[in-house]
Amino acid sequence: MHKINLHSHHPILDIQNHVVFANNGNVVLCYEVNLPEIHSLSEQDFEELHSMWFQAFKSLPTGTVIHKQDIYQKVGYDAEQLPNRTFLEKATHDHFQGREHLSHQSYLFFILPLDKTLNASKYVNPFRKTEKGFHRKLDVQVAEFITSVNDAISFVNNSQRVSLVPMVPDDILTHSNNYYNGFNQDFDTDILLDKKQIEIGDHYFDAIAINNEGCFGGPVQSSKTNEKFTSDDFTFHQGFIDGLGLDLNENHIVNHILYLDDKNKWRKLLDKKVEELGKSSNFGSQNKVVLKKVQHILDQINHDDSSRIIRGHLNIIFWHSESEQVKRIASQIKAGFKELDIVPYHPNGEERNHCFLNSHPCHATNFSNEDLYVTDLKHALCLYINNTNYQSDPTGIIFNDRQYNIPVLKDVWDEQKQRIKARNFAIFAPTGEGKSFLANNILRQYFEQDVRLVLIDLGGSYAKFAKLYPDQHIILRYEQGKNLGINPFYITEDSDLTPERLEDLAVFLLELLAADRPSKSQEVAIKKVLLLYYKKVRQNHSLASLYQFVDDRKDNLIQELQIKEAHFSTYDFLHILSEYVEGGPYSFLFNSGADQTYTIEDKRLIIFELDEVRDNKEILSVMLKLIKSAIQRSIWQNRSERGIILFDEFAKQLKFPNVLESVEFYYQAIRKQNGAIGIILQSINQLPQNSTSASILENTQVIYSLRNEKGYDELKTRLNLSSHDLNQLRSIRNNLTGDRKYTEIFIKIGKESNIFRLEVPPEVYAAYLTDGKESTEIMQLYEKTQDMEQAIKAFIHLKKKSYENK
Repeated sequence: MHKINLHSHHPILDIQNHVVFANNGNVVLCYEVNLPEIHSLSEQDFEELHSMWFQAFKSLPTGTVIHKQDIYQKVGYDAEQLPNRTFLEKATHDHFQGREHLSHQSYLFFILPLDKTLNASKYVNPFRKTEKGFHRKLDVQVAEFITSVNDAISFVNNSQRVSLVPMVPDDILTHSNNYYNGFNQDFDTDILLDKKQIEIGDHYFDAIAINNEGCFGGPVQSSKTNEKFTSDDFTFHQGFIDGLGLDLNENHIVNHILYLDDKNKWRKLLDKKVEELGKSSNFGSQNKVVLKKVQHILDQINHDDSSRIIRGHLNIIFWHSESEQVKRIASQIKAGFKELDIVPYHPNGEERNHCFLNSHPCHATNFSNEDLYVTDLKHALCLYINNTNYQSDPTGIIFNDRQYNIPVLKDVWDEQKQRIKARNFAIFAPTGEGKSFLANNILRQYFEQDVRLVLIDLGGSYAKFAKLYPDQHIILRYEQGKNLGINPFYITEDSDLTPERLEDLAVFLLELLAADRPSKSQEVAIKKVLLLYYKKVRQNHSLASLYQFVDDRKDNLIQELQIKEAHFSTYDFLHILSEYVEGGPYSFLFNSGADQTYTIEDKRLIIFELDEVRDNKEILSVMLKLIKSAIQRSIWQNRSERGIILFDEFAKQLKFPNVLESVEFYYQAIRKQNGAIGIILQSINQLPQNSTSASILENTQVIYSLRNEKGYDELKTRLNLSSHDLNQLRSIRNNLTGDRKYTEIFIKIGKESNIFRLEVPPEVYAAYLTDGKESTEIMQLYEKTQDMEQAIKAFIHLKKKSYENK
């Protein structure tokens, strides 16, 4: 048994910025790799990434060694980054705290070896003769090497898919110590090298490698079909060896080491090898197979000027605290390779030690020819892992990832406008797929992040969540024959009548008068009428009083204001508005004397429930105009405050042509505000095919879609989705049984898209329920206590009890 104490044999002599001087004379440039999210890449994306790596590496100097290292570790989820103040935030925080998942760090090391010939003898123990160490200086050769690596790094960073960030000295040391300390937490230990296994602290290690051309049974590609998500009508892709990355749910490291060799040297060597094998090919089938492979490599070199010969070594090092489990992981890895038509090599004894010790970047130059396969750089790069876990933004709305259902924060507001120019959003989901649930989840989190919400709801979906915040919400419900208490004409003093307010009132009246695209002259005329009205009538302003004012002066108003009949018809004004004043069928809408709008001014959650009028074109249309005037007066006063206006059951509101125009107005106006608009539709076909709809969709840059059995072709066409977006949509699968129930959601933010999950704790689930027996039970409990938090806790307690009694 051989024992290594790292402190007496540390591989690193010196670190300057991200440049490591190793004690064997190697110089190593260290980078952390930021990769795209898993599932977010299409077949073409994988090809482009493959080509990007090739372009970046092909011109690096002969003798360079490139070591890509992907480290995967089982860890518990740390809920520190989740908010933890309110009832539902705490429930979410506690629900996910400690959930096991695989963390992934990806590194890229460029190594300038001390000896450029790179012909290590077999079994180099890097710790045997390192007492003194080689002190290499920052000489011309090192400076040239750094320059050529910088070119490669810039090329990769310009691709915008992958970014390489120089590591800082502390991170480099931590990386080294973790590796040789066997990823044991909280204590330092020695490496015990045994013939049967490697033991470091509490962990047993083993390795499996691809170390010669004979390992490859079939061709390699930049990507392959992802069987899990692919079905008869579409193909979903994954990286060629992704099955050994995040999908291998064990502690492991994928090391991929490339030696960039001299093309001409290899051409000569291979020519010689072909000659030898040609002579002996009659002696056995194995030689014929090898001859064919060598001949193929040689043909490639001769045909393709851009080809770059490399020697490569790929290994997977894995560990577990129980040595029996290590064997199980080994079988799993072999099965993964078998699927790729690769027969790996399972090193033993010295070979295994060699594999482990030299898979540290400082020692990656120690592999001998017997450990390396010879191939072209393009071939080797198919074995690169090009994606990583779902990435959380610094702030955002919590969804869950598709791998382990752990929380992921997605910034769908994008304060800096890096991904999106307009933060308006749309939710598409057929009935029964959980759209209110999703909307509740997004809006509730926005609300808890101090965003002001105005919900125009035709279905009564948000009352329960609102009741968790008794002092901060108001629900204005339309009831037959009653008004909403909004009087747009009400002013307390002259200074209230600002030019903007006058403009809004003019637009409001012209809409009531159903003036289709009014001219500038019409607008000016109606403003003159309003100014005169406010000058002459000093109190109790309302639509009725304005009507009376015009009626009293109908004979000489036109002359008095010096306007033309064509621009303002007193007859039309009195005739059309007679419906809304005393004796008219809709007079109740404007019956309020004083304006109640101030009641909503200090509320952060305002819900207009228009359930009762959703089929009455006239009333709904006026209601939406009144709400618009209230929003403008109370909510849009403060531009620094973030706000969202949501139209739920939007299709029902869209039945009426003027509603679409009125909503488009919101889209235009919201640009000036710090706000967003959300719409919820069962299908995108509910938006008529016209220029107004097109303008709305163009200004909607965050898209959510739930599962739709009828398919997604219309969504693809009208939102210009990519074919990979469509494949993602088709791969949506919900799971509503078992311990971890979730629905899957397609989310596209600007150009970035992926499938997320929504899994919530019982408290949050109860708060979002909008119909059914359970929702009724919670509301009955609420009626008793008048405290929604208590009602939800009681409901969960009762559910638990009935479950235990079963």
